[in-house]
Amino acid sequence: MLRSLLSAALLLTFSAACHAQSTDIPSSDIADGEIYSYGPASRDGIGKFYMGREISHVMGYRGMEWLERPEREISEMPEQVVAALDLRPDDVVADIGAGSGYFTFRISPRVPDGRVLAVDVQPEMLAVIEERAEELGMSNVVPVAGTETSPNLPESSVDLALMVDAYHEFSYPHEMMKGLVRALKPGGRVALVEYRGEDPTVPIKELHKMTQAQARREMGVVGLSWRETLDFLPRQHLMIFEKSKESSASRQGAP
Repeated sequence: MLRSLLSAALLLTFSAACHAQSTDIPSSDIADGEIYSYGPASRDGIGKFYMGREISHVMGYRGMEWLERPEREISEMPEQVVAALDLRPDDVVADIGAGSGYFTFRISPRVPDGRVLAVDVQPEMLAVIEERAEELGMSNVVPVAGTETSPNLPESSVDLALMVDAYHEFSYPHEMMKGLVRALKPGGRVALVEYRGEDPTVPIKELHKMTQAQARREMGVVGLSWRETLDFLPRQHLMIFEKSKESSASRQGAP
């Protein structure tokens, strides 16, 4: 009960902070019609296109078992992915599209003095994360209710944002990423994991893949710079992008 009350308070705090900072894209920024185009939907898409890519359907909470399938340990190597993020103990990490918390709970022990902000738009997913965090005693895990257009995170609050097989499902990728860039600290990073769209042998539906070139275009348009792509995963790219430091301070921390 206490955990639920604390989580509710934290959610309200994040929501209020973000509302005050207007993390959604203002209507005067870029008109929706200039960002997206529309056409006949493919079997796995929604008929909405962003920079030439059709946006895929969202996997609902009823598919939660798929997120926890045992074979992910081999095919997606989650422990190695988290290790490759080079996290510091006091980092604030946003797991965007956290789902069941598959990565959230692997990140939590690596940031004992920081926090893991588990962001999802589905309350059913957030409820599962909250319950499991309480069972595991992981008090640094904070469920955050996002929206289709905003991660609902305060400005300059996040060291690293992780998106695993989620970005291609965002209904409003431009708005979401603009809001996420605002939430990043100067020099903050985005780690994007997507199935390799360049590889026809990867047994995943086409709209659930992304090429590295497409990802770099979409991250670049919101102001993120590509830093490196790690291709140690059997079927996925792990792409690292960075927000401008806007100062001489490095990740190691300058006075």
